[in-house]
Amino acid sequence: MSFRHVLLAEWTKLRTVRGWVAGLVAVSLAVIGLGLLFATGSTSSCSKGKVEVPCPTPPLGPDGTAVEDRFYFVSMPLDGNGSITARVNSMTGQIRLPDATPGVRNVVSGTVPWAKAGLMVKESTEQGAAYAAVMVTAAHGVRMQHDFTHDVAGGAQGVASGRPRWLRLSRTQDTITGEESPDGKRWTKVGTARLEGLPAKVRIGLFAASPGDVRVETNPLGGTAAAGRFSEVTALVDEVSVSGTTSGTWAQNDIGVDYDVDGTPHHPGRLVRSGGTFAITGVGDIAPNTTEGTVERTLTGLLIALVVAIVVAVLFVTAEYRRGLMRTTLLASPRRGRVLVAKAVVAGGVTFVAGLVGAAVTVPLAVRILRGNGIFTLPVDPLTQVRVVAGAAGVLAVSAVLALALGALFRRSAPAVIVAIVVVVVPYVLATASILPDEVARWLLRVTPAAGFAIQQSVPAYEHVISHYVPAMGYFPLPPWGGFAVLCAYAALALGLAVRRLNGRDA
Repeated sequence: MSFRHVLLAEWTKLRTVRGWVAGLVAVSLAVIGLGLLFATGSTSSCSKGKVEVPCPTPPLGPDGTAVEDRFYFVSMPLDGNGSITARVNSMTGQIRLPDATPGVRNVVSGTVPWAKAGLMVKESTEQGAAYAAVMVTAAHGVRMQHDFTHDVAGGAQGVASGRPRWLRLSRTQDTITGEESPDGKRWTKVGTARLEGLPAKVRIGLFAASPGDVRVETNPLGGTAAAGRFSEVTALVDEVSVSGTTSGTWAQNDIGVDYDVDGTPHHPGRLVRSGGTFAITGVGDIAPNTTEGTVERTLTGLLIALVVAIVVAVLFVTAEYRRGLMRTTLLASPRRGRVLVAKAVVAGGVTFVAGLVGAAVTVPLAVRILRGNGIFTLPVDPLTQVRVVAGAAGVLAVSAVLALALGALFRRSAPAVIVAIVVVVVPYVLATASILPDEVARWLLRVTPAAGFAIQQSVPAYEHVISHYVPAMGYFPLPPWGGFAVLCAYAALALGLAVRRLNGRDA
């Protein structure tokens, strides 16, 4: 009997058992039903004082990424090519900490690590407009950043008393070049950025920004939670010179500032100028938005679907042992390993289709419902969305193969189902529930089959964005395909052991 005939025989077995078919339908329905239930039951509202207002929609960057674009910008128009040079003498700031005494603001001096100040060329003063900047940061030296997602490290030295840093930003058509210098004479290139379609007239000038201070708190079990609090930075800049066709007039823009109900700005930036010295105070960040919900959170039904898929896969092999039919199967196809591989292909294939249908329906529809309810979901490019949808189906399918292999090893349903759930589902739940120390949670998602869930992560961890990058927040220690490869390796190992046992012992 050829492998094709063995496959056909196994497919016939599966589709003629109504319970198994119903289980596969339940896999799709669990993903769809729970995902849409989550979306329809989620609403959002924001307030300014005692007034409820619609929640603002984050701006989008040039490539469609949701971004944070909040900073203080002192600029002038530049028509065509040109450059700006300046010396950053110091960076100071303040951070709001939890109030030690109720009603008394606890504000301390200091700067957050990614507080930044420097020079910028920006397409316009609109949020999300294309830009390139060279800057000094509080704790990460000099950086060259552009269009929110791109970051290049320069020298590791920042600014301190008596140790300023010179910066230069030059435009040549669509190419922006950033340089740094310790003395304004010896220059080192930090990086270049190519801004496609940059108009002839842009804004060029000085800026300052300070992301919120992120403090991590630990619960009694070791799990963590993070809270962000207000911070601001003030940069003292002088020796400013601009070359090129400019108007020579400095304009001030508090880009992205929020306004209270009475029209007053909330935590505004500011400029204090004394002759050629600029004291620029800024809050906020110029970076990808990592605080909104992600598309993969719509797949809340995946765990339930996974348990159902595990049960169906295990029964697909153990039912033949329980009913004494495995000997008949092996008589028809003496090459025992081929029978088990055929079962794995059928179980994995039909589970993948069921999961794919469920995820393909759920993700776009649930995202639309969430946005209709005022809940913004971070947009992703089409290929990433395909990976999330197909990856969810892949996790179900490969887990089904792993469960089937465990069923063949144990030859009993209950132990196989329990072990499959313990090695796939339980580590994921423990790692993402904020009940374990962060490093323990990361190791669980490195060394167990639950690593496969990394295939669903749609938003990367950005080095230049302050955030709490832990599994509980949807960030995995392995890259998407690396984590999925770990799950595949476990399934392949279990299937290999099952084939070896089947070849070595009577059915």
